[in-house]
Amino acid sequence: MADNVLNINDLSKVIDQVGKDKGIDKNVIVEAVKQAMLVAARKKYGTYREIEAQYNEESGEVELYEFKEVVEREKFIDEEVEIPLDEALKLDPGAQLDDSIGIKLESGDLGRIAAQTAKQIILQKVRDAEREIIFSEFEERKGEVASGIARRVEKGAIVVDLGRTEAHIPPREQIPGEIFKPGDRIQGYLAEVRQTTRGPQIIMSRADERYLVKLFEMEVPEIYDDIVEIMSAAREPGQRAKIAVRSNDNSVDPVGACVGMKGSRVQNIVQELRGEKIDIVLWDEDVTRFACNALAPAEISKVYLDEENKEMEIVVPDSQLSLAIGKKGQNVRLAAKLTGWKLDIVSSTAIQSRTAESIFNLMLVPGMNETMAQNILQSGFGSFQSLAKAKAEEIMTIPGYEEQEKAQKLISDAAALIAKYEAAGTPVPTSPQAQAAKEAASSAKQRAEDQLKAELSKLKSDEN
Repeated sequence: MADNVLNINDLSKVIDQVGKDKGIDKNVIVEAVKQAMLVAARKKYGTYREIEAQYNEESGEVELYEFKEVVEREKFIDEEVEIPLDEALKLDPGAQLDDSIGIKLESGDLGRIAAQTAKQIILQKVRDAEREIIFSEFEERKGEVASGIARRVEKGAIVVDLGRTEAHIPPREQIPGEIFKPGDRIQGYLAEVRQTTRGPQIIMSRADERYLVKLFEMEVPEIYDDIVEIMSAAREPGQRAKIAVRSNDNSVDPVGACVGMKGSRVQNIVQELRGEKIDIVLWDEDVTRFACNALAPAEISKVYLDEENKEMEIVVPDSQLSLAIGKKGQNVRLAAKLTGWKLDIVSSTAIQSRTAESIFNLMLVPGMNETMAQNILQSGFGSFQSLAKAKAEEIMTIPGYEEQEKAQKLISDAAALIAKYEAAGTPVPTSPQAQAAKEAASSAKQRAEDQLKAELSKLKSDEN
């Protein structure tokens, strides 16, 4: 489209060519040209006159028409908006008073400045249409994996050339430690597509859990075919990830399908994610079993559920505590995200210590024996302080306290015990067994720290 935009003889060829080159609907370009012609005409003739632009498909030109109202010669005042009836009849023998008659204007003499203005409007319309096409295309592709070429870094964000447009990978969506040089091929998840005044803004991610899911869909045919289903995923990008899978076909092992022959499938994904370790977990509708699977390879002894608050207390052998929690709490964090429950990992020794402390505490109530204290503890009351705050109906669910009178007496005895210690100004006694367990745990921790210091010291000596 050169400077003679308004003077070309066959505009239809230009419109078709631009539409073909830019992939823009012909009607969008026609409307742009019509608007451009109007702007150019109004610059020359003024905005007071009523001018319309019409596209003539047969001639391939945009024609300008000035519309004027037909009036009697005696009432004719303004030649810019009115035309006498006798002159109107020369143009159109069927013209009548009060009609609006269109008079074709010559567009060839609009001038170079007007033509340049028209060209700018057309180009802007083309740019707007291109942006809308790109936005629509990537809006449909949102949620897919895309691949492009890294071009540059702007404020920490990697700019990726996707061909017709660019995408950005902000720092928060990058895998920590990854470095891409200009010209490197880069792949990511199309997480967000926004339309802005500067055109479509496309956000790609390499850190999103959904990217991990998509990589498995691409690598594992059974997932693509809905034989194996990914139920949830959790990631700490660049370090470790977990996905929970189940099979919709009893003959297909979902974990084996994702791992692949000799680990080939999962290794391809690990390589794409720069060495991120991936645990593939068997999903189970029983949330307790699911949590145990998610915490693997740690062995689980017991699980206590609080369904109302979606919290779980998970008991593990002392030797499995660090394995269940993971480095800097990573294993339990990922398992919690995978299950959607808050997970609290405690050791068997800690549970034994807490149980012993609760039994000791409850047995401070006058007339309380160990069996009764265990029944109360199993019913959810871990101290006489919690008994004092309970309602009689809650106490009546405990074996041996089904009668309201007995339940009320237990509450009263617990309240009186609180008052006794407060009046005396003495702390509530603690279990000697629980105290010994705390001291043993503290001693074990100290021994571990001493051992670590000794090993580090030995390493330094060997280096020297």
